[in-house]
Amino acid sequence: MSSSSSSSEEKVRLAAGDVEVTVAPANGCRVDSLRIGGTELLRQGERYGSFPMVPWCGRTGNGRFLNGATWHQLPLNSPPHAIHGTVRDTAWRTVRAGGSDAAFTCDLAEPWPYPGRVTQTFELSEDSLTLQLGVETYGDSFPAQAGWHPWFNRKLGDSAVELDFTPRWQEERGDDHLPTGRRVAPAPGPWDDCFGMPDGVDVTLTWPGVLELRVTSRAPWVVVYDEQEAAVCVEPQSGPPNGLNTDPRLVTPIEPLEVATTFAWRRL
Repeated sequence: MSSSSSSSEEKVRLAAGDVEVTVAPANGCRVDSLRIGGTELLRQGERYGSFPMVPWCGRTGNGRFLNGATWHQLPLNSPPHAIHGTVRDTAWRTVRAGGSDAAFTCDLAEPWPYPGRVTQTFELSEDSLTLQLGVETYGDSFPAQAGWHPWFNRKLGDSAVELDFTPRWQEERGDDHLPTGRRVAPAPGPWDDCFGMPDGVDVTLTWPGVLELRVTSRAPWVVVYDEQEAAVCVEPQSGPPNGLNTDPRLVTPIEPLEVATTFAWRRL
């Protein structure tokens, strides 16, 4: 593809050595394929792969959040909550697409009540993929979060994944699937839980005898979801579930929200 801006239905393919990444701008700018030496790491399907979560991550309680003195109501796409933001349901514009890097943008619009822009970039090498998200406002300041929701295949061939991470705490999860506000000692899985890693996310997925993949980010929160048979999710994000209400981070005209993550791998 050329480097000129386009509103492309086409998928963008990046390559470095025998590593291939396919990005689908028209389907929420998700990574729908990450192949290393011909082995697919991501669960396949139009709702899977690895998608960006903006302008919030995980669940926003009852779809409601407060900005200043104004309450806003979001669509309840996971009743009784609103989940995973809006940009995964948006067609993005391809700004740049080269052999191993690319950049995309989309506008924040209804049902999100504040106009703004989201940028996502990709940089691929033979042993890593770095993704970056930036969230800007076109006008008023607003609370926002940003992160990623990758669905890693539980098995690569006959090898089942093993997770290794050392969070500082686990957010206690209430019956409504929202954090209660209490921080508790990390408990064994299975998980659909948020963990605090204030020194930065650092989670290693190992498929013994096949591959080791390390997910890192300066973001201080990670959600781990491994309750499905087909895949496990390791989600670096700038704030916890329901964080628009409990841990708001304002995007202002002079201060965007920026976050990055790197998936780095080695073959075993």
